[in-house]
Amino acid sequence: MAEQPLSAATLVHQLRQVPGDYPLPWRIQVRSICASTELELDRWLQREPIGAAARVVVAHRQGFGHGQQGRVWSSPAGGLWLSAALPWPPDPDRSASLALAVSVGVALQLEELGLEPAIKWPNDLLVSSLKLCGFLPRLTWRAGRVRHARVGLGLNGTNSVPAGAVSLQQLRVRQRPAVLGARVLRALEWAAAAAEQPELVRRQAQQRLWNPGPLDHDGQRWSITGLSLDGGLQLENASGSTVLRRRF
Repeated sequence: MAEQPLSAATLVHQLRQVPGDYPLPWRIQVRSICASTELELDRWLQREPIGAAARVVVAHRQGFGHGQQGRVWSSPAGGLWLSAALPWPPDPDRSASLALAVSVGVALQLEELGLEPAIKWPNDLLVSSLKLCGFLPRLTWRAGRVRHARVGLGLNGTNSVPAGAVSLQQLRVRQRPAVLGARVLRALEWAAAAAEQPELVRRQAQQRLWNPGPLDHDGQRWSITGLSLDGGLQLENASGSTVLRRRF
């Protein structure tokens, strides 16, 4: 039997099948191909400002996806490519790091599939030191307060991948596109639910933090010692300590 293609209806159906402790009301759009799910979500939010429901745009393929610092985000058919808008606490000083919360939420779902993901700071998930998932988190502001959270996410499924990356297919994990999409939405729900528990998020992320050994920063050699509540990477060497922060 041919695999049922991903659609808003199949994604909604699978959300009912994938367990979730913190369900959100979702509004879903699916595109066969688009320039960028981020642009599609921008247009949607401009037409209809976000209300009580979370929003997500999913594409089978993106033509001009972009990642951190404007880098090209390869988005061929077979992967899961989406952009979502989520509720988030208005005061960022009292909330968890969005990047860490999304990292943990997705890691928990991948662990349900039998994988052992590691969080590569600040916004990648690795399996066996190879990139499986990347995301671009940012907060949307109005009058000095957070309006909502935004997450662009790519997860390698059956698509071809570049050097240094890995797909679920290569890991012998098979998930139908709609099931995979539902799992990622459940991951984002976990992130939103944990937003007001920054220490829980930090602790969960630190347990999964990828530590490749000493790294170079600001002309010095440093060791990774952990994560800060605001999502920074804590570093230490003989001359002292510092926190490396990344703005998206």
